Amino acid sequence: MKPKAVVLWLALSIAVPLIAREKSDVIIMKNGDRITCEIKSLASDTLYIKVDYILDTLSVEWIKVDHVESKQLFIVKTQDGVVYTGTLSTPESSGERPVKIQILEPPDTRVEIEKTRIIDLEQTSDTIWQRFNGDIGLGVIYSKGNQSTQYNFSSSLNYPRERWSASAAYNSTLSSSTGRSPSTRNELNLNVERLLRWNNWFYTGLADFLQSSEQGIQLQSGIGGGIGRYLVNDNRSMVSLYGGLVWQRINYQQMIVPSLTQNAASALIGSEVRLFRFNKTNLTISATLLPALTESSRVHFNLNTSYYIKLWSNLTWNISFYGNWDNRPPPSFSGSDYGTSSGVAWKFGNR
Repeated sequence: MKPKAVVLWLALSIAVPLIAREKSDVIIMKNGDRITCEIKSLASDTLYIKVDYILDTLSVEWIKVDHVESKQLFIVKTQDGVVYTGTLSTPESSGERPVKIQILEPPDTRVEIEKTRIIDLEQTSDTIWQRFNGDIGLGVIYSKGNQSTQYNFSSSLNYPRERWSASAAYNSTLSSSTGRSPSTRNELNLNVERLLRWNNWFYTGLADFLQSSEQGIQLQSGIGGGIGRYLVNDNRSMVSLYGGLVWQRINYQQMIVPSLTQNAASALIGSEVRLFRFNKTNLTISATLLPALTESSRVHFNLNTSYYIKLWSNLTWNISFYGNWDNRPPPSFSGSDYGTSSGVAWKFGNR
């Protein structure tokens, strides 16, 4: 089975409705309101909850929550990169003290964390299928002037654990217009990340598979890894920087040129930036620079940018930009492929 088919099958399998757990969590707002619910997650300074008598997932401002009580398991991440797994409760305290969340970790170890230090909270489970988050997106752009049509399909999966996470993302674009051959681009990204003992440090392993008819690339494979650090890690933004090594294999194929295969070892310099605004918008920028170590002066640069706006419930509208550049491609081959796409996406999981 092809890699993109595997990702699509997983996304569609996990996206089906899961058996919801008991809605016995309790949150108490600063104005005294008490809500019995299912706490799903915390992200972007937004607490996501599910109430029995309301169809949609509700979004609550984290800063306005005073107390939290839940017997369910959660993965809790703090600003300094420390991660805990356990149930939640808010200890009794006077109004003079900062509000803290008490985490009961097995076996019976209690940890108290100030609420403002918690930047991410995810529901976890003993059932593997209930740990996944992700999205599925579709987009179509049509222009009557030159009879051009662009189709875009995207999907992503994320599997978070206490000290590590794994993710997969697939993006496919098909462009056609009158008088020109259709252009296709398919990319699959795989990533595994594990936190180190030092606060906000991590090491990562990654793999990237790219097909681009514009650049004549039948298959470009890149496998590597490195060490990185979260430079900014709070409720409004996340900025990470990492470096390492990558091995690349590129197979070029065009009708007028025989197939050509190139292998190269490259240094890896990468960065990811995420900016959030309370439950409404999300901007993600991912960039990698790959200076070749086995071929003098050759550099690859990859850029992926996505901007999401929430429309309703789990439905979002997004606009994306992708780009691949190679300053020394083989003769007669293009050194770049870039473009934009727009469409709607449906998120599933604990968001």
